[in-house]
Amino acid sequence: MKTKLSIRENRFFINGKPTYSELPNCPDAYRGLLLNARFIQGVFDDKMGPERFHRFGRIFDAEQNTSDLIAALPAWYAQGLRAFTVGFQGGGPCFTLDNATISNNPYAADGTEIDPAYLSRMKRIIEAADDLGMVVIVSLLYGSQCRFLKDDEAVRRAVRTACVWLRTLEPTNVILEVANEFDFLSFQEHPLVQSEEGMVELLRLAREMSGGLPVGSSGSGGYFSQAVAEASDVILIHGNSQSRQQFANLIKKALAVRPCRPVLCNEDSQALGELGVALRYGVSWGYYNNMTKQEPPTAWGIEPGADTFFARRMAMALGIEPQSRENAFYLEGLEPARTYEGKRWIALSALYPEQVEHVEFYRDDVLYEIAYDDPFSVHFLANWQQGPVVNCRTGEHWRAEVYLKNGEVVFLEKQVP
Repeated sequence: MKTKLSIRENRFFINGKPTYSELPNCPDAYRGLLLNARFIQGVFDDKMGPERFHRFGRIFDAEQNTSDLIAALPAWYAQGLRAFTVGFQGGGPCFTLDNATISNNPYAADGTEIDPAYLSRMKRIIEAADDLGMVVIVSLLYGSQCRFLKDDEAVRRAVRTACVWLRTLEPTNVILEVANEFDFLSFQEHPLVQSEEGMVELLRLAREMSGGLPVGSSGSGGYFSQAVAEASDVILIHGNSQSRQQFANLIKKALAVRPCRPVLCNEDSQALGELGVALRYGVSWGYYNNMTKQEPPTAWGIEPGADTFFARRMAMALGIEPQSRENAFYLEGLEPARTYEGKRWIALSALYPEQVEHVEFYRDDVLYEIAYDDPFSVHFLANWQQGPVVNCRTGEHWRAEVYLKNGEVVFLEKQVP
C-alpha cells in the first residue's frame, strides 16, 4: 500500500507527515485535516431493478459507476480532497425514489456472506484511492437497507464479515464508519445498532476484526453521543439540518472529548458556509451534494455549480490554485438532463453564501419563491434536501435575483431546455 494513514492526537498523518504537508502554501492550522466528500454510492446496485436508474441522459451500470468514480478522483485530489465515504449499503436517493423500494444490500440475511461483486468494486476503489494518496471512509450499515439483515446477530455477523474481508486486503488508507446515522429511526428494527451500548459493542468488534483499522460511527445531523465518541478512534459528526451556530455547538462538544482524537464531519450539505465553520475549529468537513452525488447514475466529476464552488473554496483554503475563478453564482437544476418525471430541483449556488441576504426566484417573470438560507434552494426543506418544481416546460424562463448583504443585486437567467 502506498498511502499509510495514522492518527496522532487530533490530526491525521499520511506516510508519517500531516496531511497537506505537500502543499507549501497550506496554512499550518489545516495540516492534519481530511477534507472529504460523501461519495456513498460508489458500489451501488439495485437488485430490484437497476433499469430504473437509466435516467438523467445516462444508462446505469454498477461496474461503470465505480469506474466513473475512480476516473473522477484525480480532479478532486488536485483541488484538495483527501478522503471520501463509500457505503456497502449506499445511501438514499432522497429526491426521486423511496429507498425502501431499492435493494442495495450486499449482505446475506444472516450476515455471513457479502456479494462478491460489491467486494470487487470496493477493492477497486480502495486501491485507486491508495494510488492517489486518498483515504476511503468505508461505511458498513445504512438504515433502510439493514431491513435485509434478519436480526441483531445478523448485524454482528455482517460487521464481522466485512471487517475480516477488509483485513485480508491489509489496507492502510481506510477509516471504518460502522453505521451511517446510527440513531436514525430506520435502524429501529436493530436495537444493537440504534442504541449507544450496542454501537459501542459494534465499534469494538469492527476494530478487532479489521485488525485495528480506525473506527467511528456517525449520528444524524446535530446528534452527539459521549459514549460513542469515547469508543471511537475518529469522532464522526454530521452537519445536516444545522445552522452555522448549531454546527459550531456540535463541533465544540466533539472537541471536548478526552483524550482528544480527530473530529471529522463526513456528511453535511452544499451549505458552504459550514465549511468555514469547520475550518475555524480545525475540523475536517464533508461535502454532500444530494443531487449530483447521491442520485444514480451519479455525476462523480466536479459539476458546474455547488460542486465547483466547494472545490474552489477547498482549494483556496489550502493554498491551491483553484480549478476555475470564473463566476461566483450559478443557477442549478436547469441543465438539460437533470430532470425526473417532469420535476426539477432548482437552486442558486454561491461561492460565498455567507455574503447573500436572500434570493428571489422568478418563473416566467412571476415571483415563485424567496430563499433565505444556505443553500438557496426552491422549496427548501433542509440544507441537504429540497422539494421539486413540477411540470417544468421546455422554454420556461427562470430568473434568480441575488440580494447581497452589501446592497448589490446579481441577476441570473436560464430557460428550461
